[in-house]
Amino acid sequence: MNTSPPRSLRRTASRPSPTLEDLALAAGVSRSTASRAINGGDRVSPEAQAAVDRAVVDLGYIPNRAARSLVTRRTSSIALVIPEPDVRVMMDPFFAVVITGITEALRETDVQLVLLMSRTDDDSSRTLRYLRGGHVDGAIVVSHHEADSWARSLAQTGLPTIFIGRPWDTASEVTYVDSDNVGGGRLAAQHLFGIGRRRLATIAGPADMTAAVDRLRGWNEGLAAAGLPASPVAYGDFTTDGGADAARRLLADHPDIDGIFAASDLMALGVVEALRAAGKTVPGDIAVMGYDNHAVAETAPTPLTTITQPMVEMAVRAGRMLLEEIEAPGSHPEPVIYSTELVERASTAVAPTASAANA
Repeated sequence: MNTSPPRSLRRTASRPSPTLEDLALAAGVSRSTASRAINGGDRVSPEAQAAVDRAVVDLGYIPNRAARSLVTRRTSSIALVIPEPDVRVMMDPFFAVVITGITEALRETDVQLVLLMSRTDDDSSRTLRYLRGGHVDGAIVVSHHEADSWARSLAQTGLPTIFIGRPWDTASEVTYVDSDNVGGGRLAAQHLFGIGRRRLATIAGPADMTAAVDRLRGWNEGLAAAGLPASPVAYGDFTTDGGADAARRLLADHPDIDGIFAASDLMALGVVEALRAAGKTVPGDIAVMGYDNHAVAETAPTPLTTITQPMVEMAVRAGRMLLEEIEAPGSHPEPVIYSTELVERASTAVAPTASAANA
């Protein structure tokens, strides 16, 4: 008994992979119908679609993506644009979390993620030419700076784009996912005031990034609500070294401070290092807070009190919003803002009173 597949389903030495014509023949439909069926087109009857689907499985047919892109004008790829130097991207856990979240959003699709890092003017121009060249179906931009003008430039291309973090230019009809950075800064001030610290200072992030500006604004609002004067401010770059340098400047100018809020966990780690080198204890002499709630905040020698933002969830949402925008160009989903929460750890622990210690 001959159990081999019909001749139309066999792969021969001269034709190792089935073609679209083979697929159409096996399904009993025309070539154009087979093409529409595998590319998600309309005007395909349920019976023809089912026949093509069965033939795809029987033949082990793999669509020619180059030909498919000509039909659908899709590349099945999106770009993650990070306008930062390579070293910063590799050292900051924030970016690994973002990539993890976007990858999760793409997990059930055939869409691939392309990473584009560009910080210099030449890099930015080259990256923008790449995005305009039809190489990707959409882009997610994260860690952008005021001078980058990504929102305006990408809006002009018509490329579906989602920002993680509020863009400077919100008039360009690009949408974004962000956390309540103002509320997070306010929480930090309220917490340090609540544990009895009165001589407060903050280390803000770069003044050309909206997250840093919003966290500083919230911090100032929190101080005002507590009846405290504006605090000293030093600026860092969201890195550990930048936090340490800023802490040394604060100590030199304000040696009596008893609480510091750093606008990122990495900067807060640098603050703790600088304070210990100066002979200060944490939290005994100076309480320290960070922002982000990265894993490093919990595993630090002195675990950091921090403001948490759900970065994985935010990145997943950004990825899914971009896929929606690609399917319905011009739909421009509404911005999504996630709330922030305080996570208390040892770096702001309140020392027990003498009576409590002797109880």
